[in-house]
Amino acid sequence: MSRRSTERLRRRDFLAALGGAATWSPGARAQERRIPTIGTLYAGARFGGSQENALAFVRGLAETGWGERSVRFKYREAKNDLALLPELARDLVRSQVDVIMTPGSGVAAQAAKAATTTIPIVFSNAGDPIRAGLVASLSHPGGNVTGVADFGIALSAKRLELIRLLLPAASRIAYLAVRNQPQAAGEIANAQEGARALDIDMLLHWVSAAAEIDEAFATFAERRVDAVCMVTNAMFFDNRERIVGLAARYRLPMVYPFIEYTRSGGLMSYGSSLAERAYQAGIYVGLILKGQKPGDLPVRRLTTFELAINMTTAKTLGLTVPSRLLALTDKVIE
Repeated sequence: MSRRSTERLRRRDFLAALGGAATWSPGARAQERRIPTIGTLYAGARFGGSQENALAFVRGLAETGWGERSVRFKYREAKNDLALLPELARDLVRSQVDVIMTPGSGVAAQAAKAATTTIPIVFSNAGDPIRAGLVASLSHPGGNVTGVADFGIALSAKRLELIRLLLPAASRIAYLAVRNQPQAAGEIANAQEGARALDIDMLLHWVSAAAEIDEAFATFAERRVDAVCMVTNAMFFDNRERIVGLAARYRLPMVYPFIEYTRSGGLMSYGSSLAERAYQAGIYVGLILKGQKPGDLPVRRLTTFELAINMTTAKTLGLTVPSRLLALTDKVIE
C-alpha cells in the first residue's frame, strides 16, 4: 500500500469513528486517543520517494507489533527549501507527536533535534551522525536521537573507480552538488581524494535549486566531461527522472548513489538500499513506541552496498560493459 493510500485509509477510519461515536463507551474513546502518532519530517517532497521504501518502513513497524491501523502519521515536507525545516519541526513538536522520523536527511534530523530534547527522533541516513552532532557515539547515542546510517560519503571515491572500470580513458569527471548542503563537504573531499589517486580532473559544479540542473548539464556537455557523478541529496532524488533524462539527452555516462536512479533509466548506481534503510528505521520507530529509549538504541550502520547497471542505457550510449565490472554487479537492469 502506498503512502497516499495509507493516508486515505486513515481518513476513512477517522470518519467512520466519528459516525459511530454515539455507540462508543468512554473506555473505547480513551483507547482511540492512545493511538500513537509518527511525525515525519522531509527535507524534500514525501511523494518524491518510492512506494517500495514506504512499504519497507511499514513492514519494519509491523515486525515490532504496529499494524497499519495502530499508528497515525503527520507529514511535514520542506520541498527542498531547507529554511522551512526548523518551523516544520517545531510544528510537529507542537502537535505532540510520539516520535519524529527524518527520512534521508541529516539537515532534517538536525532541525528536529533543535526543536525538541524530549520527543524521540529516528533518522534514516544523516551522513556521519557523530560529526553532525546528532549522537554522542554510535553504540550509545544518548539523548533523544538514534537511527540508521550508511556513511555514504565514503562511497564517492568508489563511484569514480567504477566509472574508470567502465571508461578506462576517462580523465575529466563532473561532480554535481547542492550549494549549502552541510553533508556535501565530506563527500566532495572523499571524491577529490579519489580523483587525485586516479589522476582524474574533477569539475565541481554547484546548484542552488532544481531550475539550475538543466544549465549544469549543458555546462558539462560544453566542457566535454567524460562522465558525471553527484552528491547524495533530497533535491536530486526528487528530480531523479529529470536528471536521468538530461544525462541521456547529452549522452553523458553517469553513476548515481541509489538504484532508484538506475531503475528510472540511469546508467549505473552504487550505494545502500533505501528500502533496507527504511525497513530498519521502521523497526526502531516501532521499538521506541513500545517504550525503548532512543539513547539506548545503537545507531544501526548499513554495511551492504549494491551495484546496479542498466544495460539498455549502456547500449544506447554505445558502451560495452567489461566483464570485470559485470562480475561486481549485484543487479543488471535490462
